[in-house]
Amino acid sequence: MTGMTGTGTPLRVGLVGYGLAGSVFHAPLIATTEGLALDTVVTSNPEREAQARAEFGDGLRFAATPEELLERADELDLIVIASPNKTHVPIATAALRAGLPVVVDKPIAGTAAEARELASLADERGLLLSVFQNRRWDNDFLTLRKLFAEGELGDVYRFESRFERWRPQPKGGWRESGDPAEIGGLLYDLGSHLVDQALVLFGPAASVYAESDVRRPGALTDDDTFIAITHTNGVRSHLYVSATTAQLGPRFRVLGSQAGYVKYGLDPQEAELRDGKRPGAGTEWGVEPEALWGRVGSGESPLTGGGRPEPTVPGAYPAYYAAVAAAIRDGGPNPVSAHEAAAALDVLEAARRSARESVVVSL
Repeated sequence: MTGMTGTGTPLRVGLVGYGLAGSVFHAPLIATTEGLALDTVVTSNPEREAQARAEFGDGLRFAATPEELLERADELDLIVIASPNKTHVPIATAALRAGLPVVVDKPIAGTAAEARELASLADERGLLLSVFQNRRWDNDFLTLRKLFAEGELGDVYRFESRFERWRPQPKGGWRESGDPAEIGGLLYDLGSHLVDQALVLFGPAASVYAESDVRRPGALTDDDTFIAITHTNGVRSHLYVSATTAQLGPRFRVLGSQAGYVKYGLDPQEAELRDGKRPGAGTEWGVEPEALWGRVGSGESPLTGGGRPEPTVPGAYPAYYAAVAAAIRDGGPNPVSAHEAAAALDVLEAARRSARESVVVSL
């Protein structure tokens, strides 16, 4: 790849899209990762261009379209795709064919077959293709992995995971579009995170059952969905994604043979990024107050004092892009492969079919 330079020179990143994903997550994390430099942002929106220039300086370059960006592929070392879901496959395909490593926001594609085609193209070209599943680095998920590694819960029987919101009025936009081409709805949006986390923790899915509804007046796609996964190792995952939850449940309730772990509240990193806080040297990042720690125990509700407080491991979104930089420069492991994303899409596709046909789908 002609854009690659010496080990001391940052990898130059082209970012496609500067909406929520691009401006809140990708741009700040890229710009604060050692070994990466945000070089070019693709946007045709003058307000978003001004916003990006204000934060990242006059040296930041812009392109109006992905095609314009790829015309100077030899001046870049990595493409990050944070544009609407329906554009992920065509832009990633073009970038890989141009000889560039690629990071794609989730979901990588609308189908597992498309994800595997992209993975094959990347493998053929010897290029990194990674999927931004940032919630593998959420504070509560990292805490849960620590508890598993220490054997605190014993054998896990049931994993309950919720990403619930109270948004009684639809916001509109492509994420809430009823057009299947947009790949909108909560199943593929928040469900991508919850399914990915469940597969990371408990391995492959054997069967999937789902219920999916459109609850809000004026809503055009699923806004209240439940997914039940039976993993091949016998663990059952119950996953809830909703915009219609008037009383929010625990983010995690994990039940094992020795103890359970219950955790309320969301990882603080998205709110920190939205508020303009940035990770970096000397910055306390991803840390939550003790009052929000989860509890580990057995036989009593955590809300009535059952169990002990479990210190929450700090969230670590910066670790994702640090791993991407190491993978490109040093051949380190891909933090989230397209093959893993395809396995999650197998589950999402099965969930969609299950909800539509009222059947349990075997994988």
